[in-house]
Amino acid sequence: MGSAAGFKRAIVPLIDMVFPPRCPLCGDAVAEHGGLCVDCWSGLVVPGEPCCSQCQRPLPDRVGFQGIDAALALADAAHGAWVCAPCMANPPRHAGIAAATIYNDSSRQLILSLKHGRKIALADLMVRLMVPHLHALSGEWLVVPVPLHRWRLWRRGFNQSALLARGIALALGQSLVVDALQRHRATPTLGHLGRSKRAAVLQGAIRFNPAQAARLKGANVILVDDVLTSGATTDACLKALRKCGAGRVQIACFSRVLDETMAVVARFDRQAGGVAPPEMLTTPAAQTMTPEA
Repeated sequence: MGSAAGFKRAIVPLIDMVFPPRCPLCGDAVAEHGGLCVDCWSGLVVPGEPCCSQCQRPLPDRVGFQGIDAALALADAAHGAWVCAPCMANPPRHAGIAAATIYNDSSRQLILSLKHGRKIALADLMVRLMVPHLHALSGEWLVVPVPLHRWRLWRRGFNQSALLARGIALALGQSLVVDALQRHRATPTLGHLGRSKRAAVLQGAIRFNPAQAARLKGANVILVDDVLTSGATTDACLKALRKCGAGRVQIACFSRVLDETMAVVARFDRQAGGVAPPEMLTTPAAQTMTPEA
């Protein structure tokens, strides 16, 4: 182990000389491979406190709210924790969401660079940001990625959620079960669809792998995805895991889209008949997704 670490330290300067470290988003020079420049780091929005204890939605940090703020700041007196209005109205079936970032233009660029730009080395950076947000874990957990249909997997060449899941499993010393879930029916791209249509498209599209049923039964699971949008995909995965008798399921994602941002996209779809461009996610109307300082 010591000799391997020494060899790595010795060869890094040579690698940096041949392939100078660059920010994967903007291309500016950085100190070492696998990191972002200062400007790109500052563009990421990291969830903080206070937040919903069940879904990690950022909440205002003061009392006496008016309008929409009041609906987002409901206290669960029985447990002494904050719970947002959506979770009050529809209690989640999962054991919490751990998101590394709130979805905005910067996190979107990272996700697209990994998923469609084939910059798979970005998975290590994303994992380093995701792991600290996972809730305290005790005992053994299975790390399970959201599955891709085989046709999409063949076209893309990899499952970005599986890359993230592998990194999380290694970081936590837990077991990776890459084929625990199967997307046995191909579904269209969901990017232009609203919450209800996403759920309808995914109805029955994801199931558990019978070959892993015994391993999943009673097991606690970390369900890993790159981005959590409406929750339709993770809900479909949760149903499949519950069906085979899995225990607690915690959701880990690199970026989490808030309902407020979804509303901006849906409004654009209704008005223009298309998909909201990236710049709309950084307009004042979409800035409600950032936690208050």
